[in-house]
Amino acid sequence: MSRSLLGHLAILIANLIYGINYTVAKEVMGTYIQPFGFILLRVAGTIALIWTTALLFVNEKVAKEDHRRLLLCGLTGVGINQMLFFWGLSLTSPINSSIIMVTTPLLVTIIAGILLKEGISTKRGAGLFIGLTGAVILLVLKPVDNSVSGDLFGDFITFLNACSYAVYLVLVKPLMKKYKPVTVMKWVFLYGLIPVLPFGTEQFFAIEWSTFTTNAIWAVVFVVAGTTFLAYLLNTYGLVTLSPGVVSAYIYLQPALAALVAVMLGKDQLDTVKIGSTALIFIGVYLVNKN
Repeated sequence: MSRSLLGHLAILIANLIYGINYTVAKEVMGTYIQPFGFILLRVAGTIALIWTTALLFVNEKVAKEDHRRLLLCGLTGVGINQMLFFWGLSLTSPINSSIIMVTTPLLVTIIAGILLKEGISTKRGAGLFIGLTGAVILLVLKPVDNSVSGDLFGDFITFLNACSYAVYLVLVKPLMKKYKPVTVMKWVFLYGLIPVLPFGTEQFFAIEWSTFTTNAIWAVVFVVAGTTFLAYLLNTYGLVTLSPGVVSAYIYLQPALAALVAVMLGKDQLDTVKIGSTALIFIGVYLVNKN
């Protein structure tokens, strides 16, 4: 098997993990652990895994002037991002959450245009408009039965999470060119722990571990070791052989994968609003990347 094919397989598995995560994480939250306590557990666990990996395999120093950017990346890419994601996911449905997160590449284009002064062509502008229209439709048009579809506030929180992560992707770009991925991520997660501690400490210590079922324990392990650590390593491997454009394109599989998993487990249902919104987002994303 060629390295290129292995790269595609790694990215596909990573996005399958992300797709499954929407349902798995929601299964644990509320019943066994509150959102912010879960974030503290996830970030702390990932810090332990990443720093151990860095100490064993990577010995790279970071320039003092880059720590300010790393701090901003930690806040937008880990702290604020994760708190908004889990908060939103605790209020809305797995399918809604995954579809909204697909707007991230569209938001990256807008933010890069503002912060990096990158121009937006007519075709890319049309793609942004169509894609964001799909997201707005998802936010505004709700089915009559909201019992499995979350609420508007939860969708809005998830959208803010997508905005935060988009800012992070723009800010981290120069650092990824200068340092190895493990070096960047160990500092990003360490700094990202700062805003999580005051919000997540109380909920973390309120966890009653004795009430956890075997499935709940495995769900937590999956989110910490799988969604964060393993998926990151798979994405990193994919970037070795594939271009960033190819890797980012795989994110558009997440709504379909998340929907498939959620529907198969009976945790959510498809409707015309979700299908139509997804179609508009896919068209918009296609036009943005066609440029």
